[in-house]
Amino acid sequence: MPTVLIADDTASIRFLIRTNLELAGFDVREAVDGLDCVERLRASADADDLPDVVTVDVMMPRQDGVSTVHTIRADERLRHLGIVMVSTQNLPADIQRGLDAGVDAYVTKPFDPDHLVSTVNDVIQRRSQA
Repeated sequence: MPTVLIADDTASIRFLIRTNLELAGFDVREAVDGLDCVERLRASADADDLPDVVTVDVMMPRQDGVSTVHTIRADERLRHLGIVMVSTQNLPADIQRGLDAGVDAYVTKPFDPDHLVSTVNDVIQRRSQA
């Protein structure tokens, strides 16, 4: 069963993402911000315990989503993870900033749940072929 780690500081958004991904058959974990996300990833005992995909919000306390993506991509053990940015920041420059940081996909809020699930599946599929 594929695993997703959700990093978002809004509990209702984490619940919405969790519910839709679990209904699609994913095992879901949660982090309350970017720093919590990175700490959880680094605390994983081995590669089998890491998620297949991380979803990150842009605007979060302690560590924003773009910094979180940079941290993940700079870590040899984590850089292979799929990353989907899920954000209200929807200007072309915002999306480009996420892509430049290293996200695999960018989904804007409010999002269609089916689109989010499809995007996560696409990222998993592309990463497994790489």
